[in-house]
Amino acid sequence: MATRKRRAERREQPLSRERIVEAAIELLDAAGEGGLTFRALAERLSTGPGAIYWHVAGKDELLEAATDAVVADALTAAPAGATPRETIRALALGVFDAVDAHPWVGNDLSRAPARSPMLRVFERVGRQLQALGVAHAAQFTALSALQSYILGTGGLNAANARAQHLRAPGTDRTEFIDAAADAWAALDPEEYPFTRGVAEQLRVHDDRAEFVAGIDIILDGITARWAVAPAD
Repeated sequence: MATRKRRAERREQPLSRERIVEAAIELLDAAGEGGLTFRALAERLSTGPGAIYWHVAGKDELLEAATDAVVADALTAAPAGATPRETIRALALGVFDAVDAHPWVGNDLSRAPARSPMLRVFERVGRQLQALGVAHAAQFTALSALQSYILGTGGLNAANARAQHLRAPGTDRTEFIDAAADAWAALDPEEYPFTRGVAEQLRVHDDRAEFVAGIDIILDGITARWAVAPAD
């Protein structure tokens, strides 16, 4: 009954690119990139694939549009009146949280850095590096370091989430991390002394806090090496 009601509501709304992208995001969240097909999308929208093709040329364009919508929303995270450093931190966290909530976004951003979703991040963070006083000759290098860290860390967390689900469906993050920490603590003490030593830190760490700490480390290096004006 609920499914029929939802389909009826969708039929009453005119089909638009925005509705198609919204439905695509729902499919991607539920089934990943492999689950995004025009047949599944048409079923969700109670229409035919031909009507969708009128608005979107193909799966690649649809995936880019879905990623762009998620990223655009993520980049609204920076508070008004924030310093350049605070804004970079907020923008980075916005992307981190978006990839955490939508793991497929990290894959798409890494695969096509020249497309508009990644360019949004590039432009917003780049302007804040200018505001930090980073010398022009160093701006691309500084941005590349931040971009690689943001995408790499977000992608790694998304991969860990997928691995957790595949290895033990229904297991929550705490159980998954505890199992990993136990495995580290049980390693050979001569071969893995460092890893054994940080096993308890792994057990209690917070992904977002560690991510922000990494951003701050990179920004400290950028401002110390390349800033030609006061940072904030």
